[in-house]
Amino acid sequence: MFLQQKLALTNTPSLKTGFIPIILMIVFCLNWATPALADWTHPLSFSNAQLTKRDFSGQSLQAAEFSNANMELTNFAGADLRGAVMSASTMTQANLHQADLSNALVDQVNLTGADLSDANLTEALLLRSIFTNVNIKGADFSDAILDKVQIKELCTKASGVNSQTGIETRDSLGCQL
Repeated sequence: MFLQQKLALTNTPSLKTGFIPIILMIVFCLNWATPALADWTHPLSFSNAQLTKRDFSGQSLQAAEFSNANMELTNFAGADLRGAVMSASTMTQANLHQADLSNALVDQVNLTGADLSDANLTEALLLRSIFTNVNIKGADFSDAILDKVQIKELCTKASGVNSQTGIETRDSLGCQL
């Protein structure tokens, strides 16, 4: 009798057919997720670095770490800085013309005299950053996180349309007429 029960369990179609789809699904999910993991590289780190007058123009610097760095007079024109971390840095007179800073952390950064013209700052965190004498013509601040004082200051100098997104700077900041 025991042998008959054992044979009945091993020949049960529900165990064989139920187990195979689960295995196939696991294999499919693992293979499907692999390319995303293969594309991941460790971000560059320039934290606490002296980067004065360096030329990063046109470079791909996604998710790069620049926190607490001195980037005075540094050239980031046309650079891909999506998701970069620039917290608590000095970027006085930096050139960020046409740079993509979407989803970047640019909080507590001194941007005095910087060129942010035609830059993409969508969804960037910009709290407590200094925007004295900055050029923001054509910059896109859509969904960026700024405080009311910053928005009021930036609206006094906002003009132009971003060449990549087609968004007016004043509209991206929510400036009142």
